[in-house]
Amino acid sequence: MKLDTLFEKNREWARDIEARTPGFFSRLLQQQSPQYLWIGCSDSRVPANEIVGLLPGELFVHRNVANVVVHSDLNCLSVMEFAIDSLQVKHIMVVGHYGCSGVAAAMQNQRIGIADNWLRHVQDVRNQHREWLYSLPDGPLRLDALCELNVLEQSLNVCQTTVVQDAWARGQEVVVHGWVYGLHNGLINDLRMSVKSPDALAGAYAEALANLHARYAERNGRA
Repeated sequence: MKLDTLFEKNREWARDIEARTPGFFSRLLQQQSPQYLWIGCSDSRVPANEIVGLLPGELFVHRNVANVVVHSDLNCLSVMEFAIDSLQVKHIMVVGHYGCSGVAAAMQNQRIGIADNWLRHVQDVRNQHREWLYSLPDGPLRLDALCELNVLEQSLNVCQTTVVQDAWARGQEVVVHGWVYGLHNGLINDLRMSVKSPDALAGAYAEALANLHARYAERNGRA
């Protein structure tokens, strides 16, 4: 595809938006007031706004390989701080996706380049849950499980950042959620980990992990 085609598609998109919602861009210019922060994977098959049917200005987005949240990642932390402190978002969704190539590389110890160092964080998740994870058959089932485990652990990391902890301490409404998107069907799977306070964190994580184990026991039994 030539770059000229991208400009043509951009003009078509802008005309379509303005035709459906006259004055949209004029209003958008004045402010952005999203209620949601999406922390997702960089995969081009996972377009955040489109998946949840939101327009520009309605979803604040941070993406990286394998939707990892690291306490030393100033990029991610800066996005979270701006979203929470300045935009006053009320919901943070950590969104992984099934068939994630980054998670697969981490699972299989594949060397792909500089990203190996980043994916070490996903390998840490794999190693933390190794006994249970390797009780599942090798292949898609185990990979799906690691994609979900990675979301739970990264959601836990979000909750433990100083940014979220400070927001909760001052009584600000912020709820952290763990989701996984299905490339095969376009649907979001809610992992049932929603946390709105420090006191709720341990229980929400334990319950979500127990639910994950139960679901995969059932899936493995049907395999």
